[in-house]
Amino acid sequence: MSTKTFHNTVRITSIICAILLFMAVLKAPREYYWLLRTVVSIGAVLVIIKNITTYWVLLFLIVAILFNPIFPIYLYKKVLWMPLDIITGLLFLIEIIINKPKIEKVIIQKKEEKKYQRDRIL
Repeated sequence: MSTKTFHNTVRITSIICAILLFMAVLKAPREYYWLLRTVVSIGAVLVIIKNITTYWVLLFLIVAILFNPIFPIYLYKKVLWMPLDIITGLLFLIEIIINKPKIEKVIIQKKEEKKYQRDRIL
């Protein structure tokens, strides 16, 4: 997989994670939260792999631990999860905005013709 394809995959996954996290504030069945944990933990691991040398690793390592589906952390009250869902969704969006791909601007310069006095025909 090329680097560009991987970065695009991480961006799309991060957008999906943010949408799912914002929707988690609403009332949903229990299965939705299992899906949320799975998708967010996968998204966090992808962001960690993408940003292996930056401070994002620590932030998304905490997210991956908090939302892991294998050994789930239960807070038992939705009121406690709501701020975490919103903050984590914003964290995914901030990572997308800060690490957006840089667009290279191509400047086309018109090549000037060299004119010499000696080449002029009278």
